[in-house]
Amino acid sequence: MEYFVAKHSIVRTIWGKADTVLFIFAGAAAEFALNKAVDWLYFTGRLPADPLGRLFSTVEYARQIVFAPRVGAEKAIDTITAIHGAVEAKRGAAIPAWAYRDVLFMLIDYSIRSFEALERLLTTPEKEEVFHVFNRVGLRMGIPDLPTTYAEWLVARAQHLSQDLAHSHYTDDLFQQYRRHLGPLRYWLLLQGQRLVLPEHVRHLLGFGAWSWLRPVVPVYRHTHHFSLSQWIKTALLPTAYKAQIQALDAQ
Repeated sequence: MEYFVAKHSIVRTIWGKADTVLFIFAGAAAEFALNKAVDWLYFTGRLPADPLGRLFSTVEYARQIVFAPRVGAEKAIDTITAIHGAVEAKRGAAIPAWAYRDVLFMLIDYSIRSFEALERLLTTPEKEEVFHVFNRVGLRMGIPDLPTTYAEWLVARAQHLSQDLAHSHYTDDLFQQYRRHLGPLRYWLLLQGQRLVLPEHVRHLLGFGAWSWLRPVVPVYRHTHHFSLSQWIKTALLPTAYKAQIQALDAQ
């Protein structure tokens, strides 16, 4: 059977562990709040009503694509495209192409950053593999002006970070929603996780320092992968309502 992502791809390794996926989730949650096109996510009302569910569904779609056979993965990508098309039709305007690229770039960047934060540094060929997998997703969606190499993506990513992000009232509101839905302790843990994976410019816009209280825990996790610690990471960042989804994130 042909798969969208090869069975031995580093991308499957990255997206096959709930711990890593949750840190991808944490990084994307922070950067989503700064994106200048975040008003599109407010248009339907789904994001402020259920920000965790909305972001979790985005991560879950990406994970389905990573592990599905080619036909199933392409069907999932086409579904994503159709969902966005329906929102555009309802609003009577097109989502900017740069906003599509931003989300794609986040998946690439936080896949790399989260794995490196929890596991080990990736080699350049492994980073290139991450780029190529998600770039194929973008090509299937018809996103224009995508970079063709990892080196080009590094330049484009830096440009997007500097041009497409801004702290706005949406930023403050979304973080307030995170706190409301998570509760004080889990919200604090989310902020600590975000500090581990966010690019410097994103941390600056959010007023975050570089230090995270989770940093001393990471070496223990990395060298032991102790079951209880792994389970704690999986359950600590999200409410119990997401327990089933969190457990399902670990690849079979």
